Amino acid sequence: MRELIIVGAGPAGITAAVYAARKKIDFMLVTEDIGGQTLLSSDVENYTGYQFITGQDLVAKFEEHLKQFGVEAKTGEPAVRILQAKDGSFTVETKKAAYQAKAVIVASGRRPRWLDAAGEEALRNKGVSYCATCDGPLFSKKHVAVIGGGNSALDAALQMMHIATFVYLIDINPELGGDPIMREKVMAAANAKIFNSAVTKEIRGSQFVEGIRFEQNGVSRDLDVQGVFVEIGSIPNSDIIDFVAKNENGEIIIDNINSTNIAGIFAAGDVTDVPEKQIIVAAGEGAKAVLGVSRYLYKSGA
Repeated sequence: MRELIIVGAGPAGITAAVYAARKKIDFMLVTEDIGGQTLLSSDVENYTGYQFITGQDLVAKFEEHLKQFGVEAKTGEPAVRILQAKDGSFTVETKKAAYQAKAVIVASGRRPRWLDAAGEEALRNKGVSYCATCDGPLFSKKHVAVIGGGNSALDAALQMMHIATFVYLIDINPELGGDPIMREKVMAAANAKIFNSAVTKEIRGSQFVEGIRFEQNGVSRDLDVQGVFVEIGSIPNSDIIDFVAKNENGEIIIDNINSTNIAGIFAAGDVTDVPEKQIIVAAGEGAKAVLGVSRYLYKSGA
């Protein structure tokens, strides 16, 4: 029986682990990987202390910090279910084992949202990708489409402008969202074209992606592309726990000290209803969650 189990090792989970180690809490970290969605970020320009750093390099710094404190991380063990016992303790089941603790921090992050267009599922990993950072180099000197209009889509488009011959940005909204600086870079690029108010209908191809069909202002259009990057947001990985309160988007509802409606269950980062999904925000939420856990363990006499 541990005092604490931290579920997930994105910015929230990693920061929580560092704070828990400093607080001398008896804890463990269970996760699929180290870094979470930060691994999908190319250029990070708004993390305090770094004018510029790649997502992969920032994760490497996170890992160094974990090793400095000797954090026990069960990687390759994503949580699949969290249960509550009659005595108020909790069991975290992973793909490999089950672990018990008096408190849990759910920092399981989010996963990419599917487009649900015709041809998407059949061509997934055959030209359809959800990570430009991971798969971008496979599309060198090719024509690609990026679906979406927020920061993740803009980031993917900016990455692919340096790799692909041409990039089409297909956005369902009348105007691009995201950060103004990123918008300006995309709009100024010579090898990119933006289609607003465009609804993707089909991704075409027999064995690999060959094209994309979308509808703009009632007119159907086809583009020949060899790659499609779906960047239309994400879904919280909150389905591993079914006894805490969630909002209409499936995000875990927390208060200002990261408590849920269940005593002993805390949550932090992108899996929660905190409105801004940013690396630095998630890191701060992870720190707050451990401070909340520390108070909870003390008051409960754990």
